[in-house]
Amino acid sequence: MTAPPAVGTVHVVDPSPLNWLFITWNTMEEPIRIDEAGRTVYALAESSQWLDDRTLELKLRRGVRFQDGEHCTAHSIKQNFDEMQRWAAPHPPGTWLNFPAPESTAEVVDEHTVRFSLPGPDGLAMGEFRGFHIASSAFWNGKDAPGFGYEEFGSGEGHW
Repeated sequence: MTAPPAVGTVHVVDPSPLNWLFITWNTMEEPIRIDEAGRTVYALAESSQWLDDRTLELKLRRGVRFQDGEHCTAHSIKQNFDEMQRWAAPHPPGTWLNFPAPESTAEVVDEHTVRFSLPGPDGLAMGEFRGFHIASSAFWNGKDAPGFGYEEFGSGEGHW
């Protein structure tokens, strides 16, 4: 089954200071989510494995596409990780959602496997992935790419 082509653009007009949060929740996905009972469940990821106390590997679901039709791959995860590591300000919901920068890195193992190297043991890593919104490369690249506004504001605090 093939996905229908992406059509049109969504324009959001919302004066709420939290509009970035509502947009990301409705247009992006995370590697994991938290269910109604507070348990970690996989979303973009289909599994995870600690290779040692500083290295976490995620296996990604196959066949996932962004709204613009682009496939979500390990390259997508790495690009988003690398971009978010550039944030000058902590993640708005809390610094616990940030991976230590610049010591944390992402490596593409294959199209559906990404490996994260952390500076030390991180018991909150899976929770940090809950706040790790994954966007299409068009969000970061190309003419008028919105990103999260850090080029203009020096922050990743959702100034779109």
